[in-house]
Amino acid sequence: MTQVSLDTIESTTHRALVRHGCRDDIAAHVANAVRVAEGNGNRICGLYYLESYCRQLETGRIDGDVDPVVSVDRPGTVRVDGRLGFAQSAFAAAFPHAVASARSNGICGLSVEHTHTATSLGYFTEQFAREGLLAIGATNATPRVAPPGGSRAVLGTNPFAMAVPDGEGGIAFQFDFSTSAVALGNITMAAAAGEEIPSGWALDSEGNPTTDPDAALGGSLLSAGGYKGYGLGLMVEVLAAGLTGSRLSLDVPPLKAPEGPPHDLGQFYVVIDPEGYSGDGFSERLTALAAAIAEQPGTRLPGTGRVASDDVDLEPDLWETTQALAGN
Repeated sequence: MTQVSLDTIESTTHRALVRHGCRDDIAAHVANAVRVAEGNGNRICGLYYLESYCRQLETGRIDGDVDPVVSVDRPGTVRVDGRLGFAQSAFAAAFPHAVASARSNGICGLSVEHTHTATSLGYFTEQFAREGLLAIGATNATPRVAPPGGSRAVLGTNPFAMAVPDGEGGIAFQFDFSTSAVALGNITMAAAAGEEIPSGWALDSEGNPTTDPDAALGGSLLSAGGYKGYGLGLMVEVLAAGLTGSRLSLDVPPLKAPEGPPHDLGQFYVVIDPEGYSGDGFSERLTALAAAIAEQPGTRLPGTGRVASDDVDLEPDLWETTQALAGN
């Protein structure tokens, strides 16, 4: 493994994006998201996507020089048209409007429309939590998940995320996970490594359970928790595609292919100001909940207990590719 500082990861990512046609300020938003993902050990949403970003900037699948358009037509309703650019820059443009709306109205719905893949939803919801707001986010992706009893994918891995403020400018807890049994990246990495996948993750093209990652990539993934996860995946689909007017998972083209039509994906966030509801009761109940969990050895709230580090271990090939993309 190669040890690399997060500062170096962020600056190298920034250079790579700019070198392939991304505007400097937009590249800064995306590079920071990559830094956070790598710092959290979220390999699938970090440098793993950088080469595809660069190739798609070259072919025009991503517009790296576009200004998002924010509209607030109703109280509590914030929309941003990403205009087929990066989700990170579209979110950044809408973020202050959504914060102000949630504080003014008690709750806000933020619709991020027509963007490239958001990768890690937690990157976005945690920004609201640091502003003292509770946030729930949803997005969809390429069709990978078949309905229970079926064999043809109709939903994406359809992740959703939640971040809860601690009342002191930090995050009490957060989670971010797919509604499929596993994220697609785990399958592709297993295929690249020539490793089997656990039973219960996927079906082959004929709807049979498989532990072969290549067969899984040619088939479909299973929902987490069977029909319960399927229901959550449908909920995410309605929020991410229905409310934003972006693509249904059925119509989303392959995310990492260099060429093809833009992703045209949506993300939807429900942003809540706890002060507008239970007031001090929110922090009191949150404290009681956290204490009940913490008193049990070996337990923790999700997203807590992370040990911050300035350096991360990377696969040598991945870091070499990253440096090459940056022109090093």
